[in-house]
Amino acid sequence: MVVNRSGLRSLVRLVGVLLFVLMSFGVAVAQDDVEPIKVGVLHSLSGTMSISEVTVKDATLMAIEEINANGGVLGRPLEAIVEDGASDWPTFAEKARKLLLEDDVAVVFGCWTSASRKAVLPVFEENNGLLYYPVQYEGLEQSPNIFYTGATTNQQIVPAVEYLLSEGYESIFLLGSDYVFPRTSNTIIKEQVAALGGEVVGEEYVPLGGTEFSTIIAKIREASPDVIFNTLNGDSNVAFFKQYTDAGYTADTLQTMSVSIAEPEIVGIGVENIVGHLVAWNYYQTVETPENETFVASYKALYGDDQVVSDPMEAGYFGVYLWAAAVEAAGSTDVDAVREAAAGIEFDAPEGLVTVDGDNQHTYKTVRIGQVRDDGLIDTIWETAEPVKPDPYLCTYEWAGNLPKPEEGCPE
Repeated sequence: MVVNRSGLRSLVRLVGVLLFVLMSFGVAVAQDDVEPIKVGVLHSLSGTMSISEVTVKDATLMAIEEINANGGVLGRPLEAIVEDGASDWPTFAEKARKLLLEDDVAVVFGCWTSASRKAVLPVFEENNGLLYYPVQYEGLEQSPNIFYTGATTNQQIVPAVEYLLSEGYESIFLLGSDYVFPRTSNTIIKEQVAALGGEVVGEEYVPLGGTEFSTIIAKIREASPDVIFNTLNGDSNVAFFKQYTDAGYTADTLQTMSVSIAEPEIVGIGVENIVGHLVAWNYYQTVETPENETFVASYKALYGDDQVVSDPMEAGYFGVYLWAAAVEAAGSTDVDAVREAAAGIEFDAPEGLVTVDGDNQHTYKTVRIGQVRDDGLIDTIWETAEPVKPDPYLCTYEWAGNLPKPEEGCPE
Protein backbone atom coordinates (compact mmCIF):
# COMPACT_ATOMS: atom_id res chain seq x y z
CA MET A 1 0.00 0.00 0.00
CA VAL A 2 1.39 3.41 -0.98
CA VAL A 3 0.33 6.62 0.77
CA ASN A 4 0.77 9.53 -1.67
CA ARG A 5 -0.33 12.95 -0.52
CA SER A 6 1.68 15.14 -2.92
CA GLY A 7 -1.43 16.60 -4.58
CA LEU A 8 -3.03 17.52 -1.26
CA ARG A 9 -0.15 18.74 0.86
CA SER A 10 -0.47 22.47 0.21
CA LEU A 11 -4.19 22.42 0.95
CA VAL A 12 -3.72 20.19 3.99
CA ARG A 13 -1.08 22.52 5.34
CA LEU A 14 -3.36 25.58 5.15
CA VAL A 15 -6.40 23.79 6.52
CA GLY A 16 -4.28 22.10 9.19
CA VAL A 17 -2.97 25.41 10.48
CA LEU A 18 -6.52 26.80 10.65
CA LEU A 19 -7.85 23.69 12.40
CA PHE A 20 -4.99 23.76 14.89
CA VAL A 21 -5.85 27.37 15.79
CA LEU A 22 -9.56 26.61 16.06
CA MET A 23 -9.01 23.59 18.28
CA SER A 24 -6.59 25.54 20.45
CA PHE A 25 -9.46 27.88 21.33
CA GLY A 26 -12.05 25.13 21.71
CA VAL A 27 -13.98 26.06 18.57
CA ALA A 28 -16.26 23.28 17.35
CA VAL A 29 -15.40 21.59 14.07
CA ALA A 30 -17.46 19.49 11.68
CA GLN A 31 -16.26 16.20 13.16
CA ASP A 32 -17.42 17.07 16.68
CA ASP A 33 -20.54 14.92 16.30
CA VAL A 34 -18.40 11.84 15.50
CA GLU A 35 -16.81 9.82 18.29
CA PRO A 36 -13.07 10.52 18.16
CA ILE A 37 -10.31 7.93 18.16
CA LYS A 38 -8.17 8.56 21.22
CA VAL A 39 -4.40 8.38 20.72
CA GLY A 40 -1.69 8.84 23.32
CA VAL A 41 1.40 11.04 23.06
CA LEU A 42 3.99 10.19 25.72
CA HIS A 43 7.21 12.20 25.95
CA SER A 44 9.40 13.94 28.53
CA LEU A 45 8.01 17.47 28.74
CA SER A 46 10.15 18.17 31.81
CA GLY A 47 13.53 17.02 33.12
CA THR A 48 16.83 16.37 31.37
CA MET A 49 15.29 14.84 28.23
CA SER A 50 12.81 17.65 27.58
CA ILE A 51 15.47 19.42 25.45
CA SER A 52 14.91 16.65 22.91
CA GLU A 53 11.39 15.34 23.44
CA VAL A 54 9.18 18.43 23.52
CA THR A 55 9.72 19.06 19.82
CA VAL A 56 8.95 15.42 18.97
CA LYS A 57 5.65 15.84 20.78
CA ASP A 58 4.98 18.99 18.76
CA ALA A 59 5.69 17.27 15.42
CA THR A 60 3.47 14.35 16.42
CA LEU A 61 0.59 16.69 17.22
CA MET A 62 1.08 18.44 13.88
CA ALA A 63 0.62 15.13 12.04
CA ILE A 64 -2.52 14.44 14.06
CA GLU A 65 -3.98 17.82 13.15
CA GLU A 66 -3.10 17.37 9.46
CA ILE A 67 -4.86 14.02 9.40
CA ASN A 68 -7.90 15.54 11.10
CA ALA A 69 -7.93 18.34 8.55
CA ASN A 70 -8.00 15.71 5.81
CA GLY A 71 -10.97 13.80 7.22
CA GLY A 72 -9.49 11.87 10.14
CA VAL A 73 -9.07 8.09 10.23
CA LEU A 74 -11.99 5.86 9.24
CA GLY A 75 -13.97 9.10 9.05
CA ARG A 76 -13.31 9.88 12.72
CA PRO A 77 -11.14 12.64 14.18
CA LEU A 78 -8.12 11.81 16.30
CA GLU A 79 -8.08 13.09 19.87
CA ALA A 80 -4.59 13.38 21.33
CA ILE A 81 -4.07 12.74 25.04
CA VAL A 82 -0.64 14.08 25.99
CA GLU A 83 1.28 12.79 29.01
CA ASP A 84 4.63 13.82 30.51
CA GLY A 85 7.12 11.01 31.18
CA ALA A 86 9.21 13.59 33.08
CA SER A 87 12.55 11.97 32.14
CA ASP A 88 11.75 9.27 34.71
CA TRP A 89 11.37 5.67 33.59
CA PRO A 90 8.85 4.49 36.24
CA THR A 91 6.75 7.55 35.34
CA PHE A 92 6.79 6.48 31.68
CA ALA A 93 5.46 3.06 32.67
CA GLU A 94 2.79 4.63 34.90
CA LYS A 95 1.65 7.01 32.15
CA ALA A 96 1.63 4.25 29.54
CA ARG A 97 -0.61 2.16 31.77
CA LYS A 98 -2.94 5.14 32.28
CA LEU A 99 -3.19 5.80 28.54
CA LEU A 100 -4.01 2.18 27.77
CA LEU A 101 -6.29 1.26 30.66
CA GLU A 102 -7.93 4.53 31.75
CA ASP A 103 -7.93 6.59 28.56
CA ASP A 104 -8.42 3.54 26.31
CA VAL A 105 -6.21 4.94 23.55
CA ALA A 106 -5.86 3.03 20.28
CA VAL A 107 -2.13 3.71 20.03
CA VAL A 108 0.65 5.61 21.78
CA PHE A 109 3.30 7.67 20.01
CA GLY A 110 6.29 8.32 22.21
CA CYS A 111 9.41 7.65 24.27
CA TRP A 112 12.97 8.74 23.45
CA THR A 113 15.48 6.91 25.59
CA SER A 114 15.80 3.14 25.47
CA ALA A 115 15.37 3.17 29.23
CA SER A 116 11.90 4.67 28.82
CA ARG A 117 11.07 2.24 26.01
CA LYS A 118 12.24 -0.73 28.07
CA ALA A 119 10.13 0.54 30.99
CA VAL A 120 6.92 0.72 28.97
CA LEU A 121 7.46 -2.39 26.83
CA PRO A 122 5.97 -4.88 29.36
CA VAL A 123 2.99 -2.56 29.84
CA PHE A 124 2.23 -2.67 26.12
CA GLU A 125 2.83 -6.42 25.84
CA GLU A 126 0.73 -7.31 28.91
CA ASN A 127 -2.19 -5.18 27.70
CA ASN A 128 -1.76 -5.72 23.95
CA GLY A 129 -1.25 -2.02 23.38
CA LEU A 130 0.58 -0.44 20.47
CA LEU A 131 3.58 1.92 20.66
CA TYR A 132 5.12 3.81 17.74
CA TYR A 133 8.69 4.59 18.83
CA PRO A 134 10.36 7.43 16.87
CA VAL A 135 14.00 7.47 17.95
CA GLN A 136 17.16 5.68 16.83
CA TYR A 137 18.19 2.99 19.27
CA GLU A 138 20.68 0.20 19.97
CA GLY A 139 18.76 -2.64 18.31
CA LEU A 140 18.75 -6.19 19.70
CA GLU A 141 14.98 -5.95 20.23
CA GLN A 142 11.71 -6.51 18.48
CA SER A 143 8.24 -6.66 19.96
CA PRO A 144 4.85 -7.33 18.38
CA ASN A 145 3.58 -4.33 20.33
CA ILE A 146 6.13 -1.79 19.04
CA PHE A 147 6.68 -0.24 15.62
CA TYR A 148 10.13 1.33 15.37
CA THR A 149 10.16 4.37 13.06
CA GLY A 150 13.62 5.55 14.15
CA ALA A 151 16.83 3.85 13.04
CA THR A 152 18.02 0.54 14.36
CA THR A 153 21.74 -0.19 14.68
CA ASN A 154 22.52 -1.07 11.05
CA GLN A 155 20.83 2.17 9.96
CA GLN A 156 22.91 4.50 12.15
CA ILE A 157 25.58 3.17 14.54
CA VAL A 158 27.17 0.58 12.26
CA PRO A 159 27.40 2.79 9.14
CA ALA A 160 28.69 5.69 11.28
CA VAL A 161 31.58 3.52 12.50
CA GLU A 162 32.22 2.27 8.96
CA TYR A 163 32.36 5.87 7.75
CA LEU A 164 34.85 6.91 10.43
CA LEU A 165 37.16 3.99 9.72
CA SER A 166 36.99 4.64 5.97
CA GLU A 167 38.02 8.25 6.61
CA GLY A 168 41.07 7.22 8.61
CA TYR A 169 39.71 7.63 12.15
CA GLU A 170 41.15 4.37 13.47
CA SER A 171 41.42 5.03 17.23
CA ILE A 172 38.10 5.78 18.87
CA PHE A 173 37.14 7.06 22.33
CA LEU A 174 33.64 6.06 23.47
CA LEU A 175 31.66 8.59 25.53
CA GLY A 176 28.09 8.03 26.63
CA SER A 177 25.33 8.49 29.15
CA ASP A 178 25.06 5.65 31.65
CA TYR A 179 22.00 3.70 30.51
CA VAL A 180 20.87 1.09 28.00
CA PHE A 181 21.40 2.77 24.63
CA PRO A 182 25.01 3.98 25.07
CA ARG A 183 26.25 0.85 26.84
CA THR A 184 24.66 -1.56 24.35
CA SER A 185 25.71 0.57 21.38
CA ASN A 186 29.28 0.65 22.64
CA THR A 187 29.30 -3.12 23.10
CA ILE A 188 28.37 -3.39 19.43
CA ILE A 189 30.91 -0.74 18.40
CA LYS A 190 33.74 -2.56 20.19
CA GLU A 191 32.94 -5.77 18.32
CA GLN A 192 32.77 -3.91 15.02
CA VAL A 193 35.93 -1.83 15.50
CA ALA A 194 37.98 -4.85 16.54
CA ALA A 195 36.79 -6.82 13.50
CA LEU A 196 37.53 -3.98 11.08
CA GLY A 197 41.01 -3.21 12.33
CA GLY A 198 40.39 -0.15 14.48
CA GLU A 199 41.02 0.37 18.18
CA VAL A 200 38.91 1.62 21.07
CA VAL A 201 41.28 3.64 23.28
CA GLY A 202 38.85 4.73 26.00
CA GLU A 203 35.30 4.30 27.28
CA GLU A 204 33.60 6.61 29.76
CA TYR A 205 30.04 7.18 31.00
CA VAL A 206 28.25 9.88 32.97
CA PRO A 207 24.83 9.67 34.63
CA LEU A 208 21.99 10.82 32.39
CA GLY A 209 21.84 14.57 32.99
CA GLY A 210 25.45 14.70 34.21
CA THR A 211 27.23 18.00 33.57
CA GLU A 212 30.81 17.56 34.85
CA PHE A 213 33.29 16.53 32.16
CA SER A 214 36.66 17.90 33.26
CA THR A 215 37.99 14.49 34.35
CA ILE A 216 36.73 12.79 31.18
CA ILE A 217 38.23 15.50 28.96
CA ALA A 218 41.55 14.94 30.73
CA LYS A 219 41.26 11.21 29.95
CA ILE A 220 40.47 12.01 26.34
CA ARG A 221 43.54 14.20 26.12
CA GLU A 222 45.70 11.44 27.57
CA ALA A 223 44.26 8.74 25.24
CA SER A 224 44.79 10.97 22.18
CA PRO A 225 42.14 9.32 19.97
CA ASP A 226 41.46 10.12 16.33
CA VAL A 227 37.76 10.69 17.09
CA ILE A 228 35.20 10.59 19.91
CA PHE A 229 32.06 8.50 19.34
CA ASN A 230 29.43 10.31 21.39
CA THR A 231 26.30 8.61 22.73
CA LEU A 232 25.47 11.22 25.37
CA ASN A 233 21.78 12.11 25.56
CA GLY A 234 19.78 15.07 26.78
CA ASP A 235 21.29 18.25 28.19
CA SER A 236 24.55 16.48 29.06
CA ASN A 237 25.53 17.29 25.49
CA VAL A 238 25.23 21.00 26.24
CA ALA A 239 27.67 20.76 29.13
CA PHE A 240 30.09 18.47 27.31
CA PHE A 241 30.50 20.52 24.15
CA LYS A 242 30.83 23.80 26.04
CA GLN A 243 33.54 22.32 28.27
CA TYR A 244 35.13 20.61 25.26
CA THR A 245 35.40 23.97 23.50
CA ASP A 246 36.70 25.65 26.65
CA ALA A 247 39.42 22.97 26.77
CA GLY A 248 40.60 24.14 23.36
CA TYR A 249 39.08 21.43 21.17
CA THR A 250 37.32 22.00 17.85
CA ALA A 251 36.21 19.72 15.03
CA ASP A 252 39.55 20.44 13.36
CA THR A 253 41.65 19.41 16.37
CA LEU A 254 39.60 16.40 17.56
CA GLN A 255 36.49 15.34 15.66
CA THR A 256 33.38 13.85 17.27
CA MET A 257 30.61 11.67 15.85
CA SER A 258 27.29 12.08 17.70
CA VAL A 259 24.17 9.96 17.30
CA SER A 260 21.77 11.80 19.62
CA ILE A 261 22.43 15.42 18.63
CA ALA A 262 20.16 16.94 16.02
CA GLU A 263 19.08 20.46 15.09
CA PRO A 264 17.16 21.32 18.31
CA GLU A 265 20.06 20.14 20.49
CA ILE A 266 22.49 22.27 18.45
CA VAL A 267 20.46 25.33 19.45
CA GLY A 268 20.93 24.45 23.12
CA ILE A 269 24.60 23.56 22.75
CA GLY A 270 25.42 26.73 20.80
CA VAL A 271 26.56 26.33 17.21
CA GLU A 272 29.93 27.88 18.05
CA ASN A 273 30.63 24.85 20.26
CA ILE A 274 29.75 22.16 17.71
CA VAL A 275 30.26 23.59 14.22
CA GLY A 276 32.09 21.16 11.94
CA HIS A 277 31.39 18.12 14.09
CA LEU A 278 29.79 14.96 12.64
CA VAL A 279 26.42 13.34 13.31
CA ALA A 280 24.64 10.25 11.99
CA TRP A 281 20.90 10.16 11.34
CA ASN A 282 18.41 9.40 8.56
CA TYR A 283 16.96 12.89 8.18
CA TYR A 284 18.11 16.51 8.41
CA GLN A 285 16.15 19.71 7.91
CA THR A 286 18.21 20.30 4.76
CA VAL A 287 17.07 17.09 2.99
CA GLU A 288 15.78 18.02 -0.46
CA THR A 289 12.41 16.37 -1.08
CA PRO A 290 9.05 18.01 -1.87
CA GLU A 291 7.61 16.37 1.24
CA ASN A 292 10.32 17.87 3.42
CA GLU A 293 9.79 21.34 2.02
CA THR A 294 6.16 21.12 3.07
CA PHE A 295 6.98 19.52 6.42
CA VAL A 296 9.44 22.26 7.39
CA ALA A 297 7.12 25.05 6.22
CA SER A 298 4.15 23.54 8.09
CA TYR A 299 6.10 23.17 11.32
CA LYS A 300 7.36 26.74 11.16
CA ALA A 301 3.86 28.01 10.40
CA LEU A 302 2.54 26.34 13.56
CA TYR A 303 5.41 26.87 15.98
CA GLY A 304 7.41 29.85 14.68
CA ASP A 305 9.82 30.75 11.89
CA ASP A 306 12.78 30.38 14.25
CA GLN A 307 12.07 26.69 14.89
CA VAL A 308 14.15 23.82 13.49
CA VAL A 309 13.19 20.21 12.80
CA SER A 310 15.10 16.99 13.39
CA ASP A 311 15.22 13.26 12.70
CA PRO A 312 13.22 12.11 15.76
CA MET A 313 10.64 14.81 15.05
CA GLU A 314 10.29 13.62 11.47
CA ALA A 315 10.06 9.96 12.57
CA GLY A 316 7.43 10.90 15.15
CA TYR A 317 5.53 12.78 12.44
CA PHE A 318 5.48 10.05 9.80
CA GLY A 319 4.82 7.38 12.43
CA VAL A 320 1.33 8.85 12.85
CA TYR A 321 0.74 8.54 9.11
CA LEU A 322 2.00 4.93 9.04
CA TRP A 323 -0.39 4.00 11.85
CA ALA A 324 -3.28 5.84 10.17
CA ALA A 325 -2.61 4.00 6.89
CA ALA A 326 -2.55 0.65 8.71
CA VAL A 327 -5.86 1.44 10.43
CA GLU A 328 -7.45 2.38 7.11
CA ALA A 329 -6.13 -0.83 5.54
CA ALA A 330 -7.43 -2.90 8.46
CA GLY A 331 -10.72 -1.06 8.64
CA SER A 332 -10.29 -1.08 12.42
CA THR A 333 -8.14 0.23 15.27
CA ASP A 334 -7.88 -3.29 16.72
CA VAL A 335 -4.22 -3.84 17.55
CA ASP A 336 -3.96 -7.30 16.00
CA ALA A 337 -5.67 -6.15 12.81
CA VAL A 338 -3.48 -3.05 12.57
CA ARG A 339 -0.33 -5.10 13.10
CA GLU A 340 -1.26 -7.46 10.28
CA ALA A 341 -2.20 -4.64 7.91
CA ALA A 342 0.94 -2.58 8.61
CA ALA A 343 3.40 -4.95 6.90
CA GLY A 344 4.76 -3.44 3.71
CA ILE A 345 3.05 -0.07 4.04
CA GLU A 346 5.06 2.66 2.30
CA PHE A 347 4.98 6.39 2.87
CA ASP A 348 6.59 9.37 1.13
CA ALA A 349 8.10 10.84 4.30
CA PRO A 350 10.14 14.05 4.45
CA GLU A 351 13.33 11.93 4.53
CA GLY A 352 12.24 9.94 1.46
CA LEU A 353 10.39 6.67 1.01
CA VAL A 354 9.98 4.63 4.20
CA THR A 355 8.56 1.11 4.35
CA VAL A 356 7.37 -1.00 7.28
CA ASP A 357 9.23 -4.33 7.47
CA GLY A 358 6.59 -6.90 8.28
CA ASP A 359 9.13 -9.29 9.80
CA ASN A 360 10.38 -7.04 12.61
CA GLN A 361 8.15 -3.91 12.55
CA HIS A 362 11.11 -1.62 11.94
CA THR A 363 11.32 0.74 8.99
CA TYR A 364 13.47 0.82 5.86
CA LYS A 365 15.42 4.10 6.06
CA THR A 366 18.14 5.99 4.17
CA VAL A 367 21.34 6.46 6.23
CA ARG A 368 22.94 9.92 6.24
CA ILE A 369 26.19 11.16 7.77
CA GLY A 370 25.99 14.89 8.44
CA GLN A 371 28.23 17.78 9.42
CA VAL A 372 27.09 20.76 11.49
CA ARG A 373 27.09 24.06 9.59
CA ASP A 374 27.84 27.47 11.04
CA ASP A 375 24.13 28.36 10.90
CA GLY A 376 23.21 25.38 13.09
CA LEU A 377 21.74 23.25 10.32
CA ILE A 378 23.32 20.00 9.11
CA ASP A 379 24.61 19.12 5.64
CA THR A 380 24.56 15.55 4.36
CA ILE A 381 28.13 14.57 3.45
CA TRP A 382 27.44 10.86 2.77
CA GLU A 383 24.31 8.78 2.30
CA THR A 384 23.22 5.34 1.18
CA ALA A 385 21.94 4.97 -2.37
CA GLU A 386 18.60 3.60 -1.17
CA PRO A 387 16.69 2.89 2.05
CA VAL A 388 18.39 0.23 4.17
CA LYS A 389 16.50 -2.87 5.32
CA PRO A 390 16.37 -2.90 9.16
CA ASP A 391 18.48 -5.60 10.81
CA PRO A 392 17.98 -5.03 14.55
CA TYR A 393 19.93 -8.14 15.60
CA LEU A 394 22.75 -7.55 13.07
CA CYS A 395 22.13 -11.01 11.65
CA THR A 396 23.81 -10.08 8.36
CA TYR A 397 27.15 -9.11 9.98
CA GLU A 398 29.68 -11.88 10.55
CA TRP A 399 31.47 -9.92 13.30
CA ALA A 400 28.22 -9.70 15.30
CA GLY A 401 28.00 -13.44 15.89
CA ASN A 402 28.53 -13.10 19.65
CA LEU A 403 25.72 -10.59 20.10
CA PRO A 404 22.23 -11.69 21.22
CA LYS A 405 19.93 -13.01 18.52
CA PRO A 406 16.13 -13.32 18.34
CA GLU A 407 14.56 -16.33 20.07
CA GLU A 408 13.38 -17.72 16.75
CA GLY A 409 16.84 -17.29 15.27
CA CYS A 410 18.03 -15.11 12.42
CA PRO A 411 16.08 -15.30 9.14
CA GLU A 412 17.54 -17.65 6.55
